[in-house]
Amino acid sequence: MSPAEVQSLVEEATFDYTMGDHDAALAKLARAAAAAPDAFEAWHALAEINFSLRRFDAALAAADRALALRPDDLFINTTLSRIWMEKGDKATAEKYGAQAKILSWKDQLKNPESQKGSL
Repeated sequence: MSPAEVQSLVEEATFDYTMGDHDAALAKLARAAAAAPDAFEAWHALAEINFSLRRFDAALAAADRALALRPDDLFINTTLSRIWMEKGDKATAEKYGAQAKILSWKDQLKNPESQKGSL
């Protein structure tokens, strides 16, 4: 499966989820992740959808796969923080939350122009 096909499948799954068809969304994301195990977007979407469905173990497994692919991604660190908070592990949640904050600061330092107008 090409990267464009994977991205298309992730977008279709996101649409399915927003339309309330959670099973179709999860099936498409599982297909994308199986066909392209290095597809960060598929793993992150799986984590987010499972999180919103309160399937925290599945969300954590997907988020861990995404983190392994992009450890310096602000959003997956935030997702992991939210998952761990729901699972009741505040210390681990705070660890990922702190990592997300550090990544946010790094981004602000690299892209000061993006901060104009947000003050």
